[in-house]
Amino acid sequence: MYLSRFLSIHALWVTVSSVMQPYPLVWGHYDVCKTQIYTEEGKVWDYMACQPESTDMTKYLKVKLDPPDITCGDPPETFCAMGNPYMCNNECDASTPELAHPPELMFDFEGRHPSTFWQSATWKEYPKPLQVNITLSWSKTIELTDNIVITFESGRPDQMILEKSLDYGRTWQPYQYYATDCLDAFHMDPKSVKDLSQHTVLEIICTEEYSTGYMTNSKIIHFEIKDRFAFFAGPWLRNMASLYGQLDTTKKLRDFFTVTDLRIRLLRPAVGEIFVDELHLARYFYAISDIKVHGRCKCNLHATVCVYDNSKLTCECEHNTTGPDCGKCKKNYQGRPWSPGSYLPIPKGTANTCIPSISSIGNCECFGHSNRCSYIDLLNTVICVSCKHNTRGQHCELCRLGYFRNASAQLDDENVCIECYCNPLGSVHDRCNGSGFCECKTGTTGPKCDECLPGNSWHYGCQPNVCDNELLHCQNGGTCHNNVRCLCPAAYTGILCEKLRCEEAGSCGSDSGQGAPPHGSPALLLLTALLGTASPLVL
Repeated sequence: MYLSRFLSIHALWVTVSSVMQPYPLVWGHYDVCKTQIYTEEGKVWDYMACQPESTDMTKYLKVKLDPPDITCGDPPETFCAMGNPYMCNNECDASTPELAHPPELMFDFEGRHPSTFWQSATWKEYPKPLQVNITLSWSKTIELTDNIVITFESGRPDQMILEKSLDYGRTWQPYQYYATDCLDAFHMDPKSVKDLSQHTVLEIICTEEYSTGYMTNSKIIHFEIKDRFAFFAGPWLRNMASLYGQLDTTKKLRDFFTVTDLRIRLLRPAVGEIFVDELHLARYFYAISDIKVHGRCKCNLHATVCVYDNSKLTCECEHNTTGPDCGKCKKNYQGRPWSPGSYLPIPKGTANTCIPSISSIGNCECFGHSNRCSYIDLLNTVICVSCKHNTRGQHCELCRLGYFRNASAQLDDENVCIECYCNPLGSVHDRCNGSGFCECKTGTTGPKCDECLPGNSWHYGCQPNVCDNELLHCQNGGTCHNNVRCLCPAAYTGILCEKLRCEEAGSCGSDSGQGAPPHGSPALLLLTALLGTASPLVL
């Protein structure tokens, strides 16, 4: 009888508890990365998606205040009690432990009786703004799983911004704005999370819900994580498959709940009235007794354990992954691109394990020109590394620049690539095509660009002929020298000895003994036309 009565009471308690608890305390399982199963081939490992357990992340953070000297007590000062703002005989003294309010009291575990809290200096420099930045850093990517809760021992601030960083504090973006008047403070219409939907869940809003003045029961500010989860999983978070599916397929949604740092920007203390009471500035300050941040290490569903060692959080990676967030494949396990695990299908998900590289099993497919290969994430493929025998390419199947394929050799022959040997003076560059032919400069020909076309002669490469013994004859008794210039008699000059020297000096006359130059021959006219389009030859 007693047993049946106990079971009835237990059942009733479970029912009442489920009604009172709006959300499950722990959502999702994924607490095992692999398990052994029996198949026709014997005992094998069955891999599944896994993640660390959600926990209180304030145990692992570092806190920084800006300005650094904003904490009260140095020098000692008095401040007014929260319950009675005109009772100003409370003292803050950093040199006395019982009267000190350092930043670590925002995260202590002593309980709330009596409460311990961090407190800023008072607004004694009014009208200069009293502003404080409180930065919480983990030096690790974490995923938020529950509401962020900030408990004030002063009035909740009139203006505040909660910000997040995904790159260890290098850049910041707003999470939510808080104000007694959103339109006046931030030029935003006031909203609450209840005004959002699946399609607008990532919207950054300003809320007036948590920014009232001096009320003893108004100490807490929330950033609602689970209410946002509920847009996908239902009001009781029962349909987790829907949430997991969205987190798997929508990177922006997953990133929204992911942080490396949080920053609380306190912009204006609780005033409680329209005007600041300048006669009692000791009423105005910030005091925080507790900050709660629940989450887990981001391990990309490749680990169940996150170790805190040497003031640093690190995932103990499974599935042949490595890195602080298990964000890449281990060496020799790059046989396919790294991928995060997947929550789906429920309940085990998909592990997406890293598999052995081709090189680690001795089959690089490099035609014997390399015994190493590697997975290149940018190219999403496996390529051979350090190809020998003047080869290159994904499988060492191509020839290096300056070499061409030996058509009579197999791909695995050490002599599969032959040097081009392009003439450096006659070729545009040292590369050749697949048949070994080089790209020649103007006037040059031959497979290696070491021969001259007609009308050209070799002179540090092929140069157009200035003279020859066929069309371009030297005039007035001149003789052609190596097709590059005419050797003229003493009285003549010019490319083809077609000018009298006295013409250049302006001394030709009837008494000079030198007649007019002969009429230009067709060959001379042809040379003039050619030289009109060619660069002058430097001799």
